[in-house]
Order: sequence, then C-alpha cells, then structure tokens
Amino acid sequence: MSEITTHVLDISVGQPAAGVPVTLEIGSAGGGWKELSRGATDGDGRLRHLVAPGSLVKGTYRLTFDTHAYFEARKIASLYPQVVVVFQVPDASERYHIPLLLSPYGYSTYRGS
Repeated sequence: MSEITTHVLDISVGQPAAGVPVTLEIGSAGGGWKELSRGATDGDGRLRHLVAPGSLVKGTYRLTFDTHAYFEARKIASLYPQVVVVFQVPDASERYHIPLLLSPYGYSTYRGS
C-alpha cells in the first residue's frame, strides 16, 4: 500500500465515488509542481497506489480531483470542476490518508487513518 492514499465519498448519494480521476504532484524548489502519479478511484471510491512504498519524501503535495468528469458522467450539474488539496508531509515515515467528502455543491477533506 502507498504512503499516500485517498478515499472519495459522494455524500449526496451516501456512496463511494467510483471513477474520480486523481493526480498527485509534489511541490518543487522553484515553486512549480511535478506530477508523481495519476489514477482513478475504484468501486469503493479508493485510490491506494499513488506513491510506491518507501518512496515518500518530506515536502508539499497536491492532490487534484477531477470532479467535473465524475459528475458529468452521472449527468449531474455541479459547482466545482475540480477539488485541489494541498498538504504537507513533515514525516516521510508516516502514512497520509487524505479523504474527500464530495457533493455537487460542496466538499470537505481531512487527514484520515
């Protein structure tokens, strides 16, 4: 399992959000971003393989969730075409689980376990 994982729950229907495209990037010294991986949530709304085990380093990371693609596939109007979550990894020996609670007109995130 990766040291960075995510889980997307569509709280408007009370179910996992399957098929949400997700991109993981790390901040670079020059202020830009370097893509590390991309994928899509599985049937349980999870993306478990964003960073290879043992390759996590300290730094600032960015998860971008393509919520437009998710809601458009379901023919649901929504306000936010993407959700961007920027977070710090101060200790590369720890695991970072970043869930997203999603609805067409709002979202919330936190550090999970």
